[in-house]
Amino acid sequence: MTDRGMGDSGAILHSRFYTPSEVAAHNTVADLWVSYLGRVHDLTPLVQEHQGDVLLKPILEAAGRDISHWFDEGREDVRIEIDQMTNCLKYHTPRGRFVHIPPPAPLSDWFNNFGTPWWLDPKYDVGYLSEKTRNIRIINTLTSQEQVLEVCSEETLNEILERYIAYNAHAASYTWKYDGVWLDMEKTLEENGIADEDETMDELRMEPDSYRQSILLYFNDDLTEL
Repeated sequence: MTDRGMGDSGAILHSRFYTPSEVAAHNTVADLWVSYLGRVHDLTPLVQEHQGDVLLKPILEAAGRDISHWFDEGREDVRIEIDQMTNCLKYHTPRGRFVHIPPPAPLSDWFNNFGTPWWLDPKYDVGYLSEKTRNIRIINTLTSQEQVLEVCSEETLNEILERYIAYNAHAASYTWKYDGVWLDMEKTLEENGIADEDETMDELRMEPDSYRQSILLYFNDDLTEL
């Protein structure tokens, strides 16, 4: 699936949801994403800009992970604490000081003319981290092919269709139905009456494959390709 969310200018094209596994796939120096406070951020440009800087170490170690615990949710900023030596406020960085965090004492090689700290800079923002993901089975009734997709509960059926395009380029040429009812592609699974039963089935200790909901695709005799 093609990553979407950022234009050439760095502006967000639209609100896009990502699964934790999608974020985790971007875990290298050449392609580094993190999530925090419900948002997903592409820090690859930051890493390239500060290549070789020891202050990148905590960020590189966090590649592909959620780092919400680094931040104060209320302030939407890095956590702060009282320095036991100086009795002054300082940023709480238990994994070590990182890029744009000032040193504990004045240093001649520290420059604060970088503008907005990366964690507050919207240019790195690529979308939202899904609060809840779901696995849904999609069955092509024409070919009998089945595909289980991990999707975001916040996504509409059209957005799920975009994920499914990787397995069927003509997915838009099908009518999508659940339990015999046409699905509204502008609504989410829940809004279409496909309830999330994961918690209930987990309490019943049922295997996922035994209860996973299935969406049936019926070919419309139209080779629309996205």
